[in-house]
Amino acid sequence: MGRLVDGFGRRFRYLRLSVTEVCNFRCTYCLPDGFSKSGPLDFISPIEAERVVRAFAAMGVSKVRLTGGEPSVRRDLPEIMARSAATPGVDKVCVTTNGWNLTRQIDSWRAAGLTNLNVSIDSLDRDAFRRITGHDRLGSVVAGLDRALAVGVPTVKVNGVLLRETADAGLDAFADFVRERPVAVRFIELMRTGDNAEFFAANHVPGARLTDWLGARGWTRRERAADDGPAVEYTHPDHAGRIGLIAPYAPGFCDSCNRLRVTARGQLRLCLFGELGVNLKDLLERDEPEALQARIVRALAGKPAGHRLHEANSGDTRQLAQFGG
Repeated sequence: MGRLVDGFGRRFRYLRLSVTEVCNFRCTYCLPDGFSKSGPLDFISPIEAERVVRAFAAMGVSKVRLTGGEPSVRRDLPEIMARSAATPGVDKVCVTTNGWNLTRQIDSWRAAGLTNLNVSIDSLDRDAFRRITGHDRLGSVVAGLDRALAVGVPTVKVNGVLLRETADAGLDAFADFVRERPVAVRFIELMRTGDNAEFFAANHVPGARLTDWLGARGWTRRERAADDGPAVEYTHPDHAGRIGLIAPYAPGFCDSCNRLRVTARGQLRLCLFGELGVNLKDLLERDEPEALQARIVRALAGKPAGHRLHEANSGDTRQLAQFGG
Protein backbone atom coordinates (compact mmCIF):
# COMPACT_ATOMS: atom_id res chain seq x y z
CA MET A 1 0.00 0.00 0.00
CA GLY A 2 1.34 3.45 -0.90
CA ARG A 3 1.80 6.61 1.11
CA LEU A 4 -1.11 8.63 2.46
CA VAL A 5 -1.59 11.59 0.10
CA ASP A 6 -4.85 13.44 -0.45
CA GLY A 7 -6.28 15.16 -3.50
CA PHE A 8 -4.47 18.39 -2.64
CA GLY A 9 -1.03 16.79 -2.51
CA ARG A 10 -0.80 16.83 1.28
CA ARG A 11 1.12 13.89 2.76
CA PHE A 12 0.08 12.46 6.12
CA ARG A 13 2.77 11.27 8.53
CA TYR A 14 0.98 11.93 11.82
CA LEU A 15 -1.90 10.04 13.48
CA ARG A 16 -3.90 11.38 16.40
CA LEU A 17 -5.56 8.40 18.08
CA SER A 18 -8.15 9.15 20.74
CA VAL A 19 -8.44 6.44 23.37
CA THR A 20 -11.33 7.86 25.41
CA GLU A 21 -13.95 10.61 25.44
CA VAL A 22 -13.87 10.79 29.25
CA CYS A 23 -12.18 13.77 30.89
CA ASN A 24 -11.81 14.51 34.61
CA PHE A 25 -11.34 18.28 34.15
CA ARG A 26 -14.08 20.82 33.56
CA CYS A 27 -12.35 23.35 31.32
CA THR A 28 -14.45 26.41 30.56
CA TYR A 29 -13.83 26.22 26.81
CA CYS A 30 -14.53 22.50 26.38
CA LEU A 31 -16.47 20.72 29.17
CA PRO A 32 -17.59 23.42 31.64
CA ASP A 33 -20.18 21.06 33.15
CA GLY A 34 -17.84 18.08 33.18
CA PHE A 35 -18.00 14.86 31.18
CA SER A 36 -21.48 13.47 30.63
CA LYS A 37 -21.88 9.86 29.57
CA SER A 38 -23.97 9.69 26.41
CA GLY A 39 -23.62 5.99 25.60
CA PRO A 40 -21.63 2.85 26.39
CA LEU A 41 -17.95 3.50 27.10
CA ASP A 42 -16.94 0.91 24.51
CA PHE A 43 -13.74 2.59 23.49
CA ILE A 44 -11.00 1.15 21.33
CA SER A 45 -9.09 -1.74 22.96
CA PRO A 46 -5.29 -1.99 23.16
CA ILE A 47 -5.16 -4.62 20.41
CA GLU A 48 -7.49 -2.53 18.21
CA ALA A 49 -5.30 0.51 18.85
CA GLU A 50 -2.29 -1.53 17.76
CA ARG A 51 -4.07 -2.54 14.56
CA VAL A 52 -4.87 1.09 13.78
CA VAL A 53 -1.29 2.18 14.37
CA ARG A 54 0.11 -0.73 12.34
CA ALA A 55 -2.13 0.13 9.38
CA PHE A 56 -1.15 3.79 9.36
CA ALA A 57 2.54 3.01 9.91
CA ALA A 58 2.52 0.71 6.89
CA MET A 59 1.47 3.76 4.84
CA GLY A 60 4.18 6.08 6.10
CA VAL A 61 2.92 7.43 9.42
CA SER A 62 5.81 7.67 11.90
CA LYS A 63 4.30 9.81 14.66
CA VAL A 64 1.37 8.68 16.84
CA ARG A 65 -0.29 10.90 19.42
CA LEU A 66 -2.63 9.38 22.02
CA THR A 67 -5.36 11.82 23.02
CA GLY A 68 -8.77 11.94 24.65
CA GLY A 69 -10.73 13.17 26.57
CA GLU A 70 -8.02 12.59 29.09
CA PRO A 71 -6.07 9.48 28.05
CA SER A 72 -4.68 8.83 31.53
CA VAL A 73 -8.12 7.85 32.85
CA ARG A 74 -7.40 4.53 31.12
CA ARG A 75 -5.37 2.18 33.30
CA ASP A 76 -4.17 0.34 30.21
CA LEU A 77 -2.68 3.47 28.64
CA PRO A 78 0.92 2.21 29.16
CA GLU A 79 0.00 -0.95 27.23
CA ILE A 80 -1.36 1.12 24.33
CA MET A 81 1.84 3.19 24.38
CA ALA A 82 4.02 0.07 24.38
CA ARG A 83 2.12 -1.50 21.49
CA SER A 84 2.43 1.74 19.51
CA ALA A 85 6.14 2.07 20.26
CA ALA A 86 6.78 -1.51 19.14
CA THR A 87 5.15 -0.93 15.73
CA PRO A 88 7.70 -0.93 12.88
CA GLY A 89 7.99 2.52 11.35
CA VAL A 90 6.77 4.43 14.42
CA ASP A 91 9.54 6.53 15.94
CA LYS A 92 7.49 9.01 18.00
CA VAL A 93 4.87 8.02 20.57
CA CYS A 94 3.21 11.07 22.06
CA VAL A 95 0.48 11.77 24.59
CA THR A 96 -1.53 14.89 25.35
CA THR A 97 -2.65 15.05 28.98
CA ASN A 98 -4.10 17.47 31.50
CA GLY A 99 -1.39 16.33 33.90
CA TRP A 100 -3.68 14.72 36.47
CA ASN A 101 -1.38 12.53 38.62
CA LEU A 102 1.39 12.97 36.06
CA THR A 103 4.03 12.72 38.78
CA ARG A 104 2.91 9.13 39.45
CA GLN A 105 2.36 8.13 35.84
CA ILE A 106 5.25 9.56 33.84
CA ASP A 107 7.85 6.94 34.84
CA SER A 108 5.69 4.08 33.55
CA TRP A 109 4.86 6.01 30.38
CA ARG A 110 8.52 6.61 29.67
CA ALA A 111 9.28 2.92 30.27
CA ALA A 112 6.50 2.03 27.81
CA GLY A 113 8.17 4.03 25.05
CA LEU A 114 6.78 7.56 25.36
CA THR A 115 8.93 10.05 23.43
CA ASN A 116 6.77 13.20 23.38
CA LEU A 117 4.67 14.67 26.18
CA ASN A 118 2.20 17.55 25.82
CA VAL A 119 0.77 18.92 29.07
CA SER A 120 -2.22 21.26 29.05
CA ILE A 121 -1.58 24.36 31.20
CA ASP A 122 -3.80 27.32 30.34
CA SER A 123 -2.41 29.64 33.02
CA LEU A 124 0.51 29.72 35.45
CA ASP A 125 -1.60 31.70 37.90
CA ARG A 126 -3.03 29.30 40.45
CA ASP A 127 -6.41 31.01 40.77
CA ALA A 128 -6.83 31.38 37.01
CA PHE A 129 -5.86 27.74 36.48
CA ARG A 130 -8.50 26.67 39.01
CA ARG A 131 -11.16 28.86 37.38
CA ILE A 132 -10.41 27.51 33.90
CA THR A 133 -10.04 23.80 34.73
CA GLY A 134 -12.21 23.40 37.81
CA HIS A 135 -9.25 21.99 39.77
CA ASP A 136 -6.63 23.50 42.06
CA ARG A 137 -3.80 21.31 40.74
CA LEU A 138 -1.39 23.68 39.03
CA GLY A 139 1.50 22.80 41.36
CA SER A 140 1.02 19.08 40.81
CA VAL A 141 0.81 19.47 37.04
CA VAL A 142 4.02 21.52 36.87
CA ALA A 143 5.75 19.01 39.16
CA GLY A 144 4.74 16.25 36.74
CA LEU A 145 6.15 18.18 33.81
CA ASP A 146 9.43 18.68 35.65
CA ARG A 147 9.50 14.97 36.47
CA ALA A 148 9.13 14.22 32.75
CA LEU A 149 12.24 16.30 32.07
CA ALA A 150 14.07 14.52 34.88
CA VAL A 151 13.33 11.02 33.55
CA GLY A 152 14.49 11.98 30.07
CA VAL A 153 11.34 12.32 27.98
CA PRO A 154 12.95 13.69 24.80
CA THR A 155 10.30 16.27 23.91
CA VAL A 156 8.11 18.05 26.46
CA LYS A 157 5.59 20.72 25.46
CA VAL A 158 2.87 22.79 27.09
CA ASN A 159 -0.48 23.52 25.46
CA GLY A 160 -2.50 26.55 26.53
CA VAL A 161 -5.67 27.99 25.06
CA LEU A 162 -5.37 31.70 24.31
CA LEU A 163 -8.16 33.34 26.34
CA ARG A 164 -9.06 36.96 26.92
CA GLU A 165 -8.57 36.71 30.69
CA THR A 166 -5.03 35.31 30.43
CA ALA A 167 -3.71 36.55 27.06
CA ASP A 168 -1.94 39.64 28.33
CA ALA A 169 -1.14 39.05 31.98
CA GLY A 170 0.00 35.47 31.44
CA LEU A 171 2.56 35.85 28.65
CA ASP A 172 5.37 37.17 30.84
CA ALA A 173 4.89 34.25 33.22
CA PHE A 174 5.16 31.70 30.41
CA ALA A 175 8.28 33.41 29.04
CA ASP A 176 9.85 33.09 32.49
CA PHE A 177 8.68 29.45 32.62
CA VAL A 178 10.75 28.54 29.53
CA ARG A 179 13.78 30.63 30.45
CA GLU A 180 15.50 27.58 31.98
CA ARG A 181 13.18 24.74 30.95
CA PRO A 182 13.82 23.25 27.45
CA VAL A 183 10.11 22.99 26.68
CA ALA A 184 7.86 24.54 24.04
CA VAL A 185 4.77 26.44 25.17
CA ARG A 186 2.21 26.58 22.36
CA PHE A 187 -0.86 28.78 22.64
CA ILE A 188 -3.92 27.61 20.74
CA GLU A 189 -6.46 30.09 19.42
CA LEU A 190 -9.83 29.41 21.00
CA MET A 191 -11.96 27.53 18.47
CA ARG A 192 -15.71 27.70 18.20
CA THR A 193 -17.48 24.35 18.63
CA GLY A 194 -21.11 23.35 18.69
CA ASP A 195 -21.40 23.83 22.46
CA ASN A 196 -19.32 26.96 23.14
CA ALA A 197 -20.64 29.73 20.86
CA GLU A 198 -21.31 32.24 23.65
CA PHE A 199 -18.02 31.49 25.40
CA PHE A 200 -16.16 31.84 22.10
CA ALA A 201 -17.71 35.24 21.40
CA ALA A 202 -16.71 36.53 24.83
CA ASN A 203 -13.23 35.01 25.05
CA HIS A 204 -11.67 34.62 21.60
CA VAL A 205 -8.36 36.43 21.14
CA PRO A 206 -6.72 36.60 17.67
CA GLY A 207 -3.37 34.87 17.42
CA ALA A 208 -1.79 38.12 16.24
CA ARG A 209 -1.94 39.29 19.86
CA LEU A 210 0.71 36.69 20.71
CA THR A 211 2.88 37.08 17.61
CA ASP A 212 2.98 40.85 18.06
CA TRP A 213 4.02 40.34 21.68
CA LEU A 214 6.80 37.94 20.66
CA GLY A 215 8.08 40.16 17.86
CA ALA A 216 8.31 43.16 20.17
CA ARG A 217 10.52 41.14 22.53
CA GLY A 218 13.01 39.69 20.07
CA TRP A 219 11.58 36.21 19.50
CA THR A 220 12.19 34.81 15.99
CA ARG A 221 10.35 32.16 13.99
CA ARG A 222 11.72 28.61 13.94
CA GLU A 223 11.68 26.25 10.93
CA ARG A 224 9.09 23.45 11.04
CA ALA A 225 9.96 19.75 10.89
CA ALA A 226 8.13 17.49 8.42
CA ASP A 227 6.09 15.73 11.11
CA ASP A 228 5.39 18.78 13.25
CA GLY A 229 1.85 19.63 14.17
CA PRO A 230 0.30 22.96 13.20
CA ALA A 231 2.23 25.14 15.67
CA VAL A 232 4.49 27.96 14.48
CA GLU A 233 7.21 28.25 17.11
CA TYR A 234 9.53 31.09 18.11
CA THR A 235 12.91 31.06 19.85
CA HIS A 236 14.92 33.60 21.85
CA PRO A 237 18.64 33.51 22.66
CA ASP A 238 17.96 34.11 26.36
CA HIS A 239 15.50 31.24 26.73
CA ALA A 240 16.06 27.48 26.76
CA GLY A 241 12.51 26.84 25.63
CA ARG A 242 10.24 28.08 22.84
CA ILE A 243 6.87 29.76 22.52
CA GLY A 244 4.49 28.96 19.69
CA LEU A 245 1.06 29.57 18.24
CA ILE A 246 -1.56 27.28 16.75
CA ALA A 247 -3.81 29.67 14.80
CA PRO A 248 -6.65 27.82 13.04
CA TYR A 249 -8.18 31.10 11.88
CA ALA A 250 -5.01 32.21 10.09
CA PRO A 251 -5.04 32.20 6.25
CA GLY A 252 -3.67 28.97 4.80
CA PHE A 253 -3.78 27.12 8.13
CA CYS A 254 -5.00 23.89 6.52
CA ASP A 255 -2.57 24.00 3.57
CA SER A 256 0.12 22.07 5.46
CA CYS A 257 -2.19 19.62 7.23
CA ASN A 258 -0.25 16.40 7.87
CA ARG A 259 -2.43 14.57 10.38
CA LEU A 260 -5.41 12.29 10.47
CA ARG A 261 -7.58 11.32 13.43
CA VAL A 262 -9.15 8.11 14.66
CA THR A 263 -11.69 8.49 17.44
CA ALA A 264 -12.03 6.42 20.59
CA ARG A 265 -14.95 4.63 18.92
CA GLY A 266 -12.93 3.64 15.87
CA GLN A 267 -13.99 6.28 13.36
CA LEU A 268 -11.60 7.95 10.95
CA ARG A 269 -12.02 11.73 11.04
CA LEU A 270 -10.61 13.53 8.02
CA CYS A 271 -10.96 16.93 9.69
CA LEU A 272 -11.52 17.87 13.33
CA PHE A 273 -14.28 20.23 12.21
CA GLY A 274 -15.78 18.03 9.53
CA GLU A 275 -18.99 16.06 9.57
CA LEU A 276 -19.47 12.38 10.20
CA GLY A 277 -16.61 9.92 9.94
CA VAL A 278 -15.62 6.65 8.30
CA ASN A 279 -16.17 3.59 10.45
CA LEU A 280 -13.08 1.38 10.93
CA LYS A 281 -14.29 -0.57 13.98
CA ASP A 282 -15.55 -3.64 12.13
CA LEU A 283 -12.17 -4.18 10.46
CA LEU A 284 -10.31 -3.59 13.72
CA GLU A 285 -12.35 -6.25 15.47
CA ARG A 286 -11.61 -8.82 12.75
CA ASP A 287 -7.95 -7.81 12.16
CA GLU A 288 -8.14 -7.22 8.42
CA PRO A 289 -5.10 -4.99 7.75
CA GLU A 290 -5.32 -4.88 3.96
CA ALA A 291 -9.02 -4.03 3.98
CA LEU A 292 -8.39 -1.47 6.71
CA GLN A 293 -5.68 0.28 4.71
CA ALA A 294 -7.81 0.24 1.58
CA ARG A 295 -10.73 1.85 3.43
CA ILE A 296 -8.47 4.57 4.83
CA VAL A 297 -7.07 5.35 1.37
CA ARG A 298 -10.55 5.50 -0.18
CA ALA A 299 -11.75 7.81 2.58
CA LEU A 300 -8.80 10.15 2.14
CA ALA A 301 -10.08 11.08 -1.30
CA GLY A 302 -12.89 12.92 0.46
CA LYS A 303 -10.71 15.07 2.72
CA PRO A 304 -11.69 18.73 2.25
CA ALA A 305 -9.23 21.50 1.48
CA GLY A 306 -9.90 23.10 4.86
CA HIS A 307 -12.28 23.65 7.74
CA ARG A 308 -15.12 26.18 7.75
CA LEU A 309 -14.52 27.84 11.10
CA HIS A 310 -14.49 31.25 9.42
CA GLU A 311 -18.15 30.66 8.60
CA ALA A 312 -18.89 29.76 12.24
CA ASN A 313 -19.28 26.17 11.01
CA SER A 314 -17.58 23.62 13.27
CA GLY A 315 -19.12 20.59 11.60
CA ASP A 316 -20.53 18.08 14.05
CA THR A 317 -17.89 18.75 16.71
CA ARG A 318 -19.78 19.65 19.87
CA GLN A 319 -16.66 19.91 22.06
CA LEU A 320 -12.99 19.07 21.58
CA ALA A 321 -12.98 16.06 23.93
CA GLN A 322 -15.41 14.34 21.56
CA PHE A 323 -12.85 13.61 18.82
CA GLY A 324 -9.45 14.13 20.45
CA GLY A 325 -8.82 17.83 19.83
